[in-house]
Amino acid sequence: MSNRRNFIKKAALGTIGVSTVNTWSSTFVSDQTSNLASSKKKPVIISTWNHGFEANDKALSELNIGKTALEAIVSGVGVCEADPNNRSVGYGGLPDREGKVTLDACIMDHNSNCGSVSFLQEIKHPIAVAKKVLIDTPHVMLSGKGAQDFAISNGFLKENLLTPESKKDWKQWLIKSKYEPVINMENHDTISMLILDGNGDLFGGCTTSGAAWKMHGRVGDSPIIGAGLFLDNDVGAAAATGLGEAVIRTAGSAMVVELMRQGKSPLESCKEIVERIYNKHRNSKDLNYLQVGFIAVNKNGDHAGYSLRSGFNYAIYDDENGNRMEDSQFKMSWNN
Repeated sequence: MSNRRNFIKKAALGTIGVSTVNTWSSTFVSDQTSNLASSKKKPVIISTWNHGFEANDKALSELNIGKTALEAIVSGVGVCEADPNNRSVGYGGLPDREGKVTLDACIMDHNSNCGSVSFLQEIKHPIAVAKKVLIDTPHVMLSGKGAQDFAISNGFLKENLLTPESKKDWKQWLIKSKYEPVINMENHDTISMLILDGNGDLFGGCTTSGAAWKMHGRVGDSPIIGAGLFLDNDVGAAAATGLGEAVIRTAGSAMVVELMRQGKSPLESCKEIVERIYNKHRNSKDLNYLQVGFIAVNKNGDHAGYSLRSGFNYAIYDDENGNRMEDSQFKMSWNN
């Protein structure tokens, strides 16, 4: 009987112990879930140049009402594409040598799905067409008339994108017909946007009307995945601005991401690729007008911008400091 009473007593104590453990375990799991929720990443949005400030605002407002990051990018950079006073993106962009406004854009999601259009004419929002390429086709890039036909078949309207102001500047340029691309703080190109969303996933987009007075048919880096834009959702994202030929020669944005994969910070990665571009052009006359800049963000939300020459700035939004402009670090000034 004594042994039986001891067994029952121990069993009762064991039941209390299991109950206590189960209660603690339940509380622990609940606390862990709460901690995971509270540490969920806030959106980080980074865009090139001054016009990135308004683009960031629009993208953030889209995210806040439940839109996806892809939708936020299309709406955000779409603000710039529709602005006739923005002379380097979309409507109002400066034309090529023949007076034609030709547009390039690309977009990429966290699963490495891509959409791109190049040498697109008479369609105001190439970034939206690029998104349709990503979603509705098995391809990555459509170009020229094929891209335009695809856009029209999906409800986009043909429009004259050459504003009176840009036409006037083009006719003035024809007097000398001197092609010397200058990309600096007064005459820059492209808007690129990178988003690290609330789930910690990366997305990017890029849109431009390209270099003013370019040869008809020229395509720069902006629609090229790996040059003007690249991301790896395990690592980070990067995008370029400036003279596209220099970025293409180095697969610039892809190389920035690869350096982040090796453990370098966004700033170190951008700087190393700018240095690489400089070394490839240091003995070339191109260096006289060369400007290239990169923006980058890693999976932790750390961000940076770095350029070859002074004058490059970018808009950055994060939950802690809101939306603001930052001047990038640079290798050299314009009078060097």
